[in-house]
Amino acid sequence: MEIYLLRHGVADSQSRSGRDADRHLTLPGIANLRRVVKAAQIAGLQPSLIMSSPYVRALESAQVAARLLKYDGPIVQSNHLTPDSAPPAVWTVLREHHDERSILVVAHEPLLSATASWMLGSSRVIVEFSPGMMVRIDVADLGPEPRGLLRRIYVWER
Repeated sequence: MEIYLLRHGVADSQSRSGRDADRHLTLPGIANLRRVVKAAQIAGLQPSLIMSSPYVRALESAQVAARLLKYDGPIVQSNHLTPDSAPPAVWTVLREHHDERSILVVAHEPLLSATASWMLGSSRVIVEFSPGMMVRIDVADLGPEPRGLLRRIYVWER
């Protein structure tokens, strides 16, 4: 299975409600996110499922990706993809979708750096996500613990 982990694009520093979960993407954040998703699309990204944190900035990022990739399925939201979640919880959610060939997961830091590193067999962070960054990790099976192989890193730097 191909697993794509995407950190949401750059978001406003505060929301009108004052809640972190309600922060929206900025226009530059959307533009950079589009560049990263297009690069992944050119390299073959065609998700059979898109999953997202329920936070506004992650959902907006998932919607941008869905439009660019012409994905017409549902965006599955999970509370296991919020910033304070843990890598085993993400793995549990992924395992529930074992029939998918390619999953795009849109989430946050520090969760994504911890999850990518754990999926690659490291107990310490070896992959650090910047806003709008995406990695592809391939796994041969969805056993109790991941055994992933890092295939690509997509990041937009000026």
